[in-house]
Amino acid sequence: MIRASYSDLIPHRPTTPEPAGHGWASGWAYGRPFWLAYGANILVMVGVSLLYRYADFVAVVGGSEWELGWIVGIGMVGSLAVRLTLGTWIDQYGPRRVWLAALGLLAASCLAHLAVETCHGPVIYLLRMAYCCALAGVFGASMTFVSARVPPARTAEMIGMLGTAGFLGTVIGTQLGDLLLGNTVIHRWQIDMMFLCAAVLAGASAVFALLATRGLPLPRRVLRPTVWRLIAQYHPGPLLLVGLGMGIGLSLPGNFLRPYAAELDVQRIGLFFGVYAPTAILTRVLTRRLPERFGPEPMMLLGLTTVVLALLLLLAVHSQWQLIVPGVAFGVGHALLFPAVIAMGTRRFPAEHRGLGTIIMLGTWDAGQLVGAPLVGGLLTLSAWAGLPPYPTTFVSTAALWGLLGVLYAVLRRWPSAKPLPQPDRRPPTPAGLPPVAEQLAARE
Repeated sequence: MIRASYSDLIPHRPTTPEPAGHGWASGWAYGRPFWLAYGANILVMVGVSLLYRYADFVAVVGGSEWELGWIVGIGMVGSLAVRLTLGTWIDQYGPRRVWLAALGLLAASCLAHLAVETCHGPVIYLLRMAYCCALAGVFGASMTFVSARVPPARTAEMIGMLGTAGFLGTVIGTQLGDLLLGNTVIHRWQIDMMFLCAAVLAGASAVFALLATRGLPLPRRVLRPTVWRLIAQYHPGPLLLVGLGMGIGLSLPGNFLRPYAAELDVQRIGLFFGVYAPTAILTRVLTRRLPERFGPEPMMLLGLTTVVLALLLLLAVHSQWQLIVPGVAFGVGHALLFPAVIAMGTRRFPAEHRGLGTIIMLGTWDAGQLVGAPLVGGLLTLSAWAGLPPYPTTFVSTAALWGLLGVLYAVLRRWPSAKPLPQPDRRPPTPAGLPPVAEQLAARE
């Protein structure tokens, strides 16, 4: 089949200094398009963080933690089902169209929640699936867009720095969530306002995404092998297991911290995310060039260890201020782990298939949530049934799972890919000027 490849349109390094005032100023990687993409992701994450109160919505429509776990987990099915299609669309049509379409779906799914009256039926599950599909498209397209602008050795840096927008959005979103729904008794009008705000933020994000990708030429048509052949040829091996565990552990605070805090009679969770996000941002900034210098694997292993510690630190929480310590640990672990895992898996794919590689690695995150949310919900229910403290039992079990994951990776790390990792082009710049497509983009700026 003849398809287009977006990655061929974006050069991986500048070959001449760009003119003053050009949209890719400030060192090529951190020019105007990057900061517009950064703003788009902040707005999306404010809305996503508002929906960390999704547990309150499920409770209002008659559900419990059991239903919450299944709704969140099954929602991931929709995301996983479209992952491969999204990856090929990004490579075929470019991230601009996928990004904007996904933001439209995100806004529509949030607005549709206003009509949901019960958790007992297929509607809430379908809407959650649409929501997760939309987020998969937003983050897959935006990460592909920014990482395609730099050499492969800086992929982890760019993914990590774009991710700091998510942490900023989390700080703002959780504080807004506490302001809107920080009462002991939650009313339906508050839930409706939460979804309405998330929809408006998705629409505003679309404006930034439109400006960030302005001037991108249409993809050129190239011959591409089938998706399954690409996966067989460039599979990330045991990194898929690490990505799976990452989804289980790092999604736990967003889905279950609210009901855990309520059990402790802590009404506000904004303090946890208020330290989580700044810690992660600071860690990302201070360590942004370490993956390029030492490789992403040491960062990944350190991140795994830190998240295990963070899960155990949740056991010591008994009041609101004690959320600070696990929040800091989760922030450091997330900052180190996520970009390292995504970059290591993505770099196994050649540039012309980088969108597919990014989507597959992000898909392991969704798969982790698919397994993790029902697993955590089930552990909580079974622990209570067995007379064990539900949340401490769940946190210890999850930490043990992460420890096992580290051991499995150490054993399987030498499992080879069908193809070696593509190496970054370290040749010095040539005097030939920017590639033709980059010249077209420069002319349009």
